[in-house]
Amino acid sequence: MAAKLERSSRKSNLRLKDDLHVKINEAAPAALPSAPGEGGRYVYGIVRSKGAMNFGSIGIGGAAEQVYTVNYVDIAAVVSKTTVAIFDPTRENALAHEHVIETVMKNHTIIPMSFGTVFRTDDDIREVLKGIYSSVKDVLEQMAGKLEFGLKVNWDRDQIIQELMGQDDEIRRFHREIIRKQLQSTYFARMQLGRMIDKALAERAIQYVREIYEALRICCVASRDNQPIGDKMIMNAAFLVERERESEFDRVVNKIARKYGKLLKFKYTGPWPPYNFVNIRLKLERVTAS
Repeated sequence: MAAKLERSSRKSNLRLKDDLHVKINEAAPAALPSAPGEGGRYVYGIVRSKGAMNFGSIGIGGAAEQVYTVNYVDIAAVVSKTTVAIFDPTRENALAHEHVIETVMKNHTIIPMSFGTVFRTDDDIREVLKGIYSSVKDVLEQMAGKLEFGLKVNWDRDQIIQELMGQDDEIRRFHREIIRKQLQSTYFARMQLGRMIDKALAERAIQYVREIYEALRICCVASRDNQPIGDKMIMNAAFLVERERESEFDRVVNKIARKYGKLLKFKYTGPWPPYNFVNIRLKLERVTAS
């Protein structure tokens, strides 16, 4: 029996369904910090909440600051106190940022902010929330109860080529002809064979990706394609899944992994906030003293 594909929680170009990708790109007046080193607020993300919440001493920066909410009407920013500085994306800082988001998303839908987002005061944050309130509330409603999972699929190119040599009649015959007749124009013959193999590989990759998407269609809300990385990767996708269907999605991914055995290697990660489905870009206006 094939081993269960383990999902990692650390970190084809076909669409499964209509892509659900929300962009927020609005002006949000806020007072930006005037001098490095002053007290500030590090913002991790935005949640729905009518009351103040506290998530414990898990803040970024090494001082174990309290992570709490700054509320505006029925949405809130998840923040911790910090000095105003540019945060280096070190492993320690990135893991601290991620840990806060993972803690919050256990019980809340969170729209994550970019790493290193810092404001000066709670009031500045409330001004930002006021400016983007309607857009963010709509996004929170769309993403409520949904989780993101990542799926990367790699193959052994040489192994697939060997399989093609045995299965594709045209490639097999041409290859044998090159060997048997020792064609005078061997270079050009091999170039032609290479083009045939590349075409067959592309078609096989599309076939595998289509089959994977078709299998996952029944248990996810939407998908988003990302550019594959390197020659071995044929699929790099994100899937938006209803929280209550997480176990079902797990089962289907593992079923697909067993189906392809050693032909394909799956890297399955999550759950994450909907990083690939929400893009918040704030245009901040510097407020100068009068």
